[in-house]
Amino acid sequence: MLTGGQIQAFYRSSTGEVQEGADGSEIQKALSDERGLLWVDIAVRSPDAGRFLADNFTFHPLAIEDSVVERMDPAKIDDYGDYIFIVVQALNRYDPNAELEPAEVDIFLGPNYVVSCHRTDVPAISGFMERCKRNQQALAHGADWLLHALLDAIVDEYLPIVDALDETIDGLEERVLQRADGGIPQQIMMVRRNLLRVRRATLPQREIMNRLSRGEFPKLIRQEAAIYFRDIYDHLVRVEYLVESLRDLADGALNTYLSVVSNRLNEVMKVLTAAATVFLPLTLISGVYGMNFSHNQFPGFEEPWGFPVVAGTMVAIAVALLGYFRYRRWI
Repeated sequence: MLTGGQIQAFYRSSTGEVQEGADGSEIQKALSDERGLLWVDIAVRSPDAGRFLADNFTFHPLAIEDSVVERMDPAKIDDYGDYIFIVVQALNRYDPNAELEPAEVDIFLGPNYVVSCHRTDVPAISGFMERCKRNQQALAHGADWLLHALLDAIVDEYLPIVDALDETIDGLEERVLQRADGGIPQQIMMVRRNLLRVRRATLPQREIMNRLSRGEFPKLIRQEAAIYFRDIYDHLVRVEYLVESLRDLADGALNTYLSVVSNRLNEVMKVLTAAATVFLPLTLISGVYGMNFSHNQFPGFEEPWGFPVVAGTMVAIAVALLGYFRYRRWI
């Protein structure tokens, strides 16, 4: 048995009266009202949701199974004659440090009803439901207009997520230029995965909107409503274009990071090489004068001025090499 938290319903009768909530008998009454409009939203929490759909509607068992199973189905649209079954994916909350988790929304569209099913909370649907409670005119049109409103609300959530991804990439680019720390590649790869998830959700839904807008289902979607699905199609095309642009920006940020790290490594190696080159002749001199012979024949070895001269020679060689490196702009 579905509880009130799992099912919410709106029924607008042919006389214009709107009623919230409905049980089995009221649903049958609403379905028989050809000029009325019924919207049933089901939060799938248990197998009772499948039994509710089978008991109150004449949906195909395969469509009901797709609505209640836990797996994530790709976006699609199936024509069952008297109704169509649509699967779309909603994108909810965005976290820069986590992968996007799409939420599947299954929608049945009939002549005078819309049934929506989802296994997780979908803010787009909840927000539209609150609009219906505040303004019942949102239910004043037919089922095809209600379907458009639901799909439009779901797709409208895409752009804020794409904008947030854009801001994340901008922040990463600034961090790369200021200080290329080791955590940047992981965050860039997270952005790329999230962009890929948005793209996977966008492409098949674009085809769905195209089919809904070109009059392929005249029994269920009137011509005056079909043009509005073209607007959703345009939104998805824009999202796809932005996603492709952001993927290029993410690749550019990663390449910039690798270039900065490589340049920093080159600078470090340049300094170390210069230091090693400077100390090489000094080590040679100190090594030669440090050899143990019983009768050392090195110039000035036993003279009081020998050590200062050798040390001064070593300092002069070091200064000369540093000056030469500076002249050649090697350091």
